[in-house]
Amino acid sequence: MTNETVALIQSHKSIRKYTDEPVSEEILEALFASAQWAPTSHNVQAYSIIRVKDKEAQRRLAELCSQRFIGTSPVLLVFCADFHRLQMTCEMHGTRFTLGEPEDLLVGAVDTALAAQNVMIAARSFGLGGVMIGGIRDNPEKVSELLKLPRYTMPIMGMCLGYPAEDPLQKPRLPQSTVIHEDSYRSDRTLEGLEQYETISSAYYQKRTNGKETRGWTMQMAEYFNTARRANIRAYVENQGLLNK
Repeated sequence: MTNETVALIQSHKSIRKYTDEPVSEEILEALFASAQWAPTSHNVQAYSIIRVKDKEAQRRLAELCSQRFIGTSPVLLVFCADFHRLQMTCEMHGTRFTLGEPEDLLVGAVDTALAAQNVMIAARSFGLGGVMIGGIRDNPEKVSELLKLPRYTMPIMGMCLGYPAEDPLQKPRLPQSTVIHEDSYRSDRTLEGLEQYETISSAYYQKRTNGKETRGWTMQMAEYFNTARRANIRAYVENQGLLNK
């Protein structure tokens, strides 16, 4: 079963090439309003969005994220977990500001991700395309310095938006048998689905890269999780006051 909204969500593709057509301020206002209507834990609204318009800042972010296309998109956004604003509310009312438990970090990350997803879906409803940028966390200290992020904030993801100048193949997803469970987690159903997905995803990557990449998803993930990733994040979130040392 499908409808217009479901079809839009299920047709997602990451778009990294854009036309020169600008995105109107009216559309951007609608995207930001959509972000603010995302679900938020306890209504804390623990996120902020920074629209990066300065070309030099865009260039620098492209370097810090190792993503050259960042400076080519008409719209560049950085989504940040934000408890600085909540610290200010405590100061306003003379209450103690307590932060630093893993739950706090999770709330900030989830709130931010939900807002970002609302922006992406709303953007696509206007005919825009885009891509999320996890590389914004490669150098969080330098990103924070560039964007003048205060204590109790953290860049979670970037987002490029614009009118698509490409139509890439849609990347296949895991079989539902490995993702959807009933009543309890079923590890016994997962291996068969993973083997099936390796075949499907391998064919996708071979087609997408003209045979240069033959590894499927399971092989790529096995290699990816064989080494530590962004080990500098722990010290960063501790220094920002988002996690107790």
